[in-house]
Amino acid sequence: MPTSSSASTQFYSVSSFHDLVNSPFHGMINAMCWSRELVGDFAEIAQKLKQFEDITVIDEEELMALSLSDKGILARDIILNDLQLLRDYGAAPTLNLLKCYERDKENPVFPTDVYSFHIDRSPIATDTFLCTYYGAVSDIVPNNQAVKKILVPELRKILRNLFSGTDNDFDSFLIENFYDLHYQALPNANIVNLGIGNLWRLAVDHPESKVLPCIHRAPKEKEGESRLLLIC
Repeated sequence: MPTSSSASTQFYSVSSFHDLVNSPFHGMINAMCWSRELVGDFAEIAQKLKQFEDITVIDEEELMALSLSDKGILARDIILNDLQLLRDYGAAPTLNLLKCYERDKENPVFPTDVYSFHIDRSPIATDTFLCTYYGAVSDIVPNNQAVKKILVPELRKILRNLFSGTDNDFDSFLIENFYDLHYQALPNANIVNLGIGNLWRLAVDHPESKVLPCIHRAPKEKEGESRLLLIC
């Protein structure tokens, strides 16, 4: 977990799954971490799973069919338990073997893919859960250390020049194209890595939310190494 005062006032650490899902977001706190040091060989699982797409969803049958060492079995049991905990809570977790996400390479202003700092938005009350068991790990940044890209004058000017409609329709254009979800970290921002094995709960922008949504980004993958990631 982060140690600087600005980050620690926004990101909160808990010691159990029960506390992770039952501790309310409030004030500045919009990210909670069940901090864990997991035992087991998660690399073995990632390396033995078959990957046909950039993002392969792994089901429990495929996990159970793997022939694993004792440490691999320990890792598999942890993954299965995490999936069950989240399902019992009412979430719909998936286990992904991830080579890379699709990149937004053609955007003339700025990319709107998950490698950019962004927030999640939902029409209903929900949270984002994620845990990286193996591979590169996501980052988050305090809200007061980032600015919406659509508010950066030079970027907003480019966006306005791209849009041929009226000023009244400009905000709708930004929302429809997901520009309003993306952020730029300020110089010297305290970017926090989520860490291997930690299960995180991140606040989402939804109508019932009482806190700011958590700003996060996917990591650049390491060449030749897939990520093993639980997310919902």
